[in-house]
Amino acid sequence: MRFEPIDRPAQAFQQSVTPDHIQRIARRVFGRDAVSAAELGLGMYNTTYKVTIEGRDRPVVMRFAPDPARQARSERELMRNEYATAPYLAPIAPLMPRIIAADWSHELIGRDYMVQTFLDGVPAPDRLPSYPRPTWTGFFRRLGEITRTVHDIRGPGFGPVAAPTYRTWSEAVAGALHELAADAEDAGLHGADLRKAAALAESRSDVLDEITEPRLLTGDLWTVNTMVAADAPEPTLTGVLDLDRTWWGDPAADWTIRMANAKKDERLAFWEAYGEPDRTPAAVWRSVIYEIRHLGAIRLERHRHGQTDGVSRSYDDVAAALAEID
Repeated sequence: MRFEPIDRPAQAFQQSVTPDHIQRIARRVFGRDAVSAAELGLGMYNTTYKVTIEGRDRPVVMRFAPDPARQARSERELMRNEYATAPYLAPIAPLMPRIIAADWSHELIGRDYMVQTFLDGVPAPDRLPSYPRPTWTGFFRRLGEITRTVHDIRGPGFGPVAAPTYRTWSEAVAGALHELAADAEDAGLHGADLRKAAALAESRSDVLDEITEPRLLTGDLWTVNTMVAADAPEPTLTGVLDLDRTWWGDPAADWTIRMANAKKDERLAFWEAYGEPDRTPAAVWRSVIYEIRHLGAIRLERHRHGQTDGVSRSYDDVAAALAEID
């Protein structure tokens, strides 16, 4: 088998698997050998391979979760969360890779893994820059439509889809902030600012608990998790992938909403399809709490990838956010 891993430092968070792992999984799932496996560089959490299988016309994707001991509290079993979310994402199923197999047994490798269909198209970050920026509006309008479709899906409670749900939204938000603080401290970072935000969420639970109906949040949907047509005259979104950070909660807390609000550029077309956001004082207060949660997750990711300047900036960013609502 031709095997093409990405060369990473030994201490890197993402760890390659071996050709033998790929081969054993191919035989378990398909009853056939793998012909080749090339590691894909996109994504910063799971380790992903494009794999060709003997006798199959199309390649498949094999994705491997980090070793359980390397997973933080706030990111535990994200692949299982993605798997649990798949039935809820039926309204956008034509855009999603289909799950062929999932294995949590750790019999063949001590990590969770999934095998999925390979999406056509090109990763949006690779293709979008080749188009004139004014043509990007259609892409962002479509992203707004997809996000609205997901946010219209109702759930049974608050919190990660696969985990036990919280009774109220305030409990879910405070719980997430406490987990992020603990993860930061486990990594040798400061978490006091995140605990302060959790205390604020608890003390102002009435504002958070104006959200009474859990909706599905994509968790991580933006350009990096989309595919576009390779040769279309304008950016044409053809696929959505890696929705492993899904939550039940307030749509305004979604990463997608944060990114849509980040700049006043072509992404304004997002709101034409999605609908205008809530700008009431309560919604604005909640949005700051949500921003702190995002910043806590960013802090952990930057630390994981050795971005010390980014970790340092996160403290200033959280302090500025706390000053708005404290």
